[in-house]
Amino acid sequence: MTLDSAPRLDIDALIDDPATRIVVCCGAGGVGKTTTAAALGLRAAERGRRVVVLTIDPARRLAQSMGIASLDNTPRPVEGIDGDGDGELHAMMLDMKRTFDEIVEAHADPERAKAILANPFYQSLSAGFAGTQEYMAMEKLGQLRAREEWDLIVVDTPPSRSALDFLDAPKRLGSFLDGKFIRVLMAPARVGGRAGMRFLNAGMSMFTGTLSKLLGGELLKDVQTFVAAMDSMFGGFRTRADATYRLLQAPGTAFLVVAAPERDALREAAYFVERLKAERMPLAGLVLNRVHTSGADRLSAERALAAAENLDELGIVDRDGGKASSRTAHSPDTGSPTGAAVPAEPSTTPEYPVGASAERLTAALLRLHAERMQVLARERRTRDRFAALHPEVPVAEVGALPGDVHDLVGLRDIAHRLAEARAV
Repeated sequence: MTLDSAPRLDIDALIDDPATRIVVCCGAGGVGKTTTAAALGLRAAERGRRVVVLTIDPARRLAQSMGIASLDNTPRPVEGIDGDGDGELHAMMLDMKRTFDEIVEAHADPERAKAILANPFYQSLSAGFAGTQEYMAMEKLGQLRAREEWDLIVVDTPPSRSALDFLDAPKRLGSFLDGKFIRVLMAPARVGGRAGMRFLNAGMSMFTGTLSKLLGGELLKDVQTFVAAMDSMFGGFRTRADATYRLLQAPGTAFLVVAAPERDALREAAYFVERLKAERMPLAGLVLNRVHTSGADRLSAERALAAAENLDELGIVDRDGGKASSRTAHSPDTGSPTGAAVPAEPSTTPEYPVGASAERLTAALLRLHAERMQVLARERRTRDRFAALHPEVPVAEVGALPGDVHDLVGLRDIAHRLAEARAV
């Protein structure tokens, strides 16, 4: 099985289908997820759909590409959308702390919410605890879907160390916030006041003593205060995480795995495809970015190198018993008043006769072509290996561009390439 026989991913059919309400772009870091998500959102909007693109990319390239001064936790309209329909495009960037704050404010009374937001442990948890970004991305996705304001939500997943973190981290954080450790820390608050602390000290003095050494007494106190204030909310974290997880499994959600034709990126893509299948999540296909192509691929690397070597041999002048000599080094310089030979610096490169610049240039171009063919061959082997493992996955290939995308024109070009892509 090679990529030539892989089914084609029809992007327009995917984004035009009114049943498609969520598209999740996932994959390893640095493969073009943000650009792909923005291009998909732009094309869907210009084909008549009301779209919001949610990005979690800290580089903020999306804002620049869409001509927005800055993105924040609120969807912002994007100007300059073409098309004859009623399509709209909005974009936003996840602010994980603000999203966490919104959850607290929505599910706690004002006095308790104020206490939670001011708690030092909460501030650390909401700003950078492992898994918080992925959890809040799921929370924000659930909020956007519940508003029923957009026909299509396009999600650019976090640039995690592993693409699987987007699926795993929300469960881990939800389990932590609703787990045994939190329940232990809630025990004194539930018993009440000093009696609760006496209960904890009597029954769990060794445990808390160890925690105090690990965390520090002040931090442990902050954690216990945070837990006491959040007591009524903990069950909701896992409930909402589970609800959003079910939303990702439901009809109307489509996952696009984004990769580059590189071994590590496609290995990560293969893992993600297998994981999506195991979790019964709907996979739409693979977007393969930055694929190198050539209009002269009938000339192999071997033939190009052989031709370059032949041209190099044409530049050698045999004189004095077969020794290569340079006209500039050993022939009289007719432009010199004395006609004396002009000494030349020794060179390790082949010597070319006068007028050989065309041959030299051609040889250099042939070597560049050979390098390009070697890159193409390496990419094809990597892509074919993925296709052999997952022959059922539709594929769209997007050719490598000479520069970065930095405006709507560039995004529109990417969107067109996606829609016209073939598995080739």
